This record gives sequence, structure tokens and C-alpha cells, in this order.
Amino acid sequence: MATYVLVHGGGHGGWCYKPVARLLRRAGHDVYTPTMTGEGERAHLLSAHVGLDMQITDIVNVLQYEDLRDVILVGHSYGGMIITGVADRIADRVGHLVYLDAAWPKNGQSLEDHAGPMMQMARAMGRVVDGIELTLFPGNDPMSYYGVTDPATQAWMRDRLTPHPWRCFEDKLILTNEAETARIPQSHIVCTYSIPGRDMPAITERAEGRVWEIDTGHDLMLTEPEKTAELLLRVAPLMGGAQ
Repeated sequence: MATYVLVHGGGHGGWCYKPVARLLRRAGHDVYTPTMTGEGERAHLLSAHVGLDMQITDIVNVLQYEDLRDVILVGHSYGGMIITGVADRIADRVGHLVYLDAAWPKNGQSLEDHAGPMMQMARAMGRVVDGIELTLFPGNDPMSYYGVTDPATQAWMRDRLTPHPWRCFEDKLILTNEAETARIPQSHIVCTYSIPGRDMPAITERAEGRVWEIDTGHDLMLTEPEKTAELLLRVAPLMGGAQ
């Protein structure tokens, strides 16, 4: 049995992993789907203090307070920033990193640095509410970015999507334990459309060939939950405690 911690991307919450989590649990694994401060069911905690560091701490605390070890830590989209930061802080608790069509940042980068044109487009559609700059408001334009075309899934998402603080996307990720985190194996699941914007040779080398492709929209955990779960299950046998 393996332990998965599934980290959502911007504007989402742990709810977005519901279909995938169900499949992973059916296969006999433990699954955690935390929601970061200011998002989803924790939207009422939104404040000017919510930034990248706080949201990394959210996930660090899940691993520490739940006493999780040898975790398969999965990050979608902006969640790639988060899982990289978590691994840097508590490398001894992370057994494998999975980047789910996610940012793969370098030390000192923000998500804005990593994906500038896309993030500037998102910022242009944002606005300031109660003194906090927010982006990714639910609506038709974000749906086109998330790549979700099924009307029923779109309606389900709109009831749950929440705007995300821009500060999280402009904060720099500062890594202090790179030598240790470099020892953590990683895998990448990418959507076909996003491949041209990625350094695939570097990703493939770092992941030792564990790079898998799904031809679907960015929110692959909702558009292709079965395929996503199938690929995540390939990681479990690599873990020392898996059965």
C-alpha cells in the first residue's frame, strides 16, 4: 500500500481530485487531498498574507501532523511549485514526486517567471477585491484554460472554483536543500498540448524516462481520471513500502 498526497493547482481545491482519489483508494492505497489556505472550502481564510510560502506550509503540515512518510507527492499545475517547495523542506518524508502537467521550477523562480505569458494573461483577467489582487475567477475564460469541455463537469467546477491570490504566482520559490531533494525520484504526466512549452529533454533525463503523455485538457484529473489514476498507480510499485 502506498500513500498519495494530491496537491491541487491555482483556483482549485482538494475537491478536484475526487474521481482520481476514488480510483486510487479502490486499488488499496491511502490518499490525501488537502486544500490550501484561501481556496475551496478554505476560501474564508483568504487574506493578504496568503502567498507561496504559506501554501507550501499547508502541505508540509499535512505530512507532519498526519505522520506521513515515503509519500507519493503529486502536484498539478501551480501545485508543481508547491510540491517542489515541500520536498525541499521535508525531503525525508517524500518518496516520489509526480508533476501532473505542472510547473517544474528552478530555485529563485516564481510561477510568473516559469510560465510568463500564460500568467500575464490570467492576471489581465483578475481584479482587486478587498485590497487583495485575485486571478482565475470562475467563468468561461478559465474553463477554456483548464481544457474542460463537458458541460456537466464545467457546471460542477463552477460551483467550486475560487479566485487565487496573485501573490502566490509572483512569490519566488527559494530552495535551500537542493542536494537532498535531487535524490528524490520523480515522474511527469503531461498533456500533449503543453509539450512544446516544456524542456522535455531535461524533464526526461531527471525523471529517468518516467514521462507519460495524455492527450487531453490541462485539468486531466477531471477530463481523464481513469488514465490519470492508471499512470499514478505505476509509481506505487517503485515505493519500498508498496505491496
